[in-house]
Amino acid sequence: MCRKLIFSLTIIVVMSIQAMPCTSYLVTPGASADGSSMISYAADSHIRYGELYYFEGGPREAGEFYQVYYRGSHKPLAQVPLPESTYQVVGYINEKQVAIGESTFVGHRELFDTLGGVDYTGLMQLALLQASTARDAIRIIGDLADEYGYHSYGESFSIADPNEVWIMEIIGKGVDLQQDSQTGEYYNAKKGAVWVAKRIPDGYISAHANHARIMTFPLADGEESITNQQWDKLHEPGVRTIYSHDVIDFAREKNYFQGIDEDFSFSDAYAPIDFGSARFCEARVWSMFKEVAPGMDEYMDYAMGFDLENRMPLYVKPERKLSVEDLIDFKRDYLQGTDFDMTRDIGAGPWGKPYRWRPLTWEVDGKTYFHERTTATQQTGFSFITQSRSEFPGEIGGIIWFGVDDANTSVYVPMYAGIRRAPDSFREGYGSILEYKDDAAFWVFNKVAHLAYLRYSLKLPDIQKVQAELENRFREFVPAIDQAAMELYQTDPELAKDFLTNFSVTMGNYTVERWEELFRFLMVKYLDGNIKLEEDGEFLTNEWGKYPIVEHPEYPEWWLRTIIELTDDKFLYRSEEE
Repeated sequence: MCRKLIFSLTIIVVMSIQAMPCTSYLVTPGASADGSSMISYAADSHIRYGELYYFEGGPREAGEFYQVYYRGSHKPLAQVPLPESTYQVVGYINEKQVAIGESTFVGHRELFDTLGGVDYTGLMQLALLQASTARDAIRIIGDLADEYGYHSYGESFSIADPNEVWIMEIIGKGVDLQQDSQTGEYYNAKKGAVWVAKRIPDGYISAHANHARIMTFPLADGEESITNQQWDKLHEPGVRTIYSHDVIDFAREKNYFQGIDEDFSFSDAYAPIDFGSARFCEARVWSMFKEVAPGMDEYMDYAMGFDLENRMPLYVKPERKLSVEDLIDFKRDYLQGTDFDMTRDIGAGPWGKPYRWRPLTWEVDGKTYFHERTTATQQTGFSFITQSRSEFPGEIGGIIWFGVDDANTSVYVPMYAGIRRAPDSFREGYGSILEYKDDAAFWVFNKVAHLAYLRYSLKLPDIQKVQAELENRFREFVPAIDQAAMELYQTDPELAKDFLTNFSVTMGNYTVERWEELFRFLMVKYLDGNIKLEEDGEFLTNEWGKYPIVEHPEYPEWWLRTIIELTDDKFLYRSEEE
């Protein structure tokens, strides 16, 4: 019976793999324009609803616990007791400015612990509720996985605080079902996880996108590296690598690695690279790196799956300091400016749509083909960029720039870590993936996106105009809000929180209202495939003011020629003589 249960759970898990793709960027204080630590994340899923999670901090009642659910199915997992007090969490940043993002990699499928009690989202949220630094978050994640068992495939975490940025990669140990000789109960003798965490050197950037990227690392006999059996050294400044003590031994046990310890590569052992993981995953990292770091042309063949030996570095030094605006631009990447630009092949249709509906791969005449998998994608539930800023107290210094749905047609709104509630239009539970609500942010942004998908290249400029209007305004507001909040904080921290709440909530709700207004404008302008001419949002009419002035955009010539090639003379216009 127990083995049948494990089998059925495995089937559910395999079916949920398609919902995992995500893209995350990491920027250290020395690489950012304002000295902040920044990470980004995109929850790319065909079943995920875009909403801003909010966990109130403060004292907890005795016996209070956190209920973990498996993110792939919402199956209830462990109930984890909470400490006497927890931190407030807004989205994926807490009041101490600890922020966490992720991307899932599969690796060896047999390492999924179907009996584990904590999945990757549970690890993230429990760490944010308790961690005051990025290093604390690493410790909490490692300890929870050991205590409860890790109920997920492989995971890459981006973990930041105001001073440091880390990448942590973790994978389970699978299931070794044993029966207790005393009680007769079955248990998993392999409960736990193996993992490595590396600090990104200050002044550098990193990224991950559904493939393990940590390769070799210094061993714990030096000053730079410790294992999870040396937590007493966790906060020593020189520590740059932390890893589970058995990460190499377990790989040997499973025959994933046979060399000397110094040559051990986490990625090669637990998630060997192949064409798909390069083209669908590492290509997204490469596409971000190439925008800001010299010499990335060297790795194009690797990213495109042609040269899997020439692995990209884990981190690179950018030629310029990066801003929130840069990370937002990277979120909207579809390989534009390269030979792989998704708007430039026939799959984009006549109106240059940079998306392909699933499946990602398909078979024709016994051969397998694929679509590109880029950072910008239609199935994003929500995405964000976090800032952790050391010059401010946590409630003011932490910002999560939050957007729902497709990043190309979304708007990133600043939500401060100190706010007391989420905007109604963004808050958790306001609508769902199965419940349409007219004024829920997720559904309003999806309306605009789906309208744009019909004739993408024509409508995108109208969307980008309003997108820039809002995001530029927010970037201009933030310094003034910071200053005003700091003045209030020095005399009344609670009043400062009220002020930040009013700002973030107002901006969030206004953004949704403005996007609904954009939807109505687009519906009128592009009705029935026509374009009504307008100036500054006002539609032009004939001299009597009754009817609009309408244009009829023509298909591009290459598309018309494609029709002819496929249909021969079927649509050839014949004169009476002919």
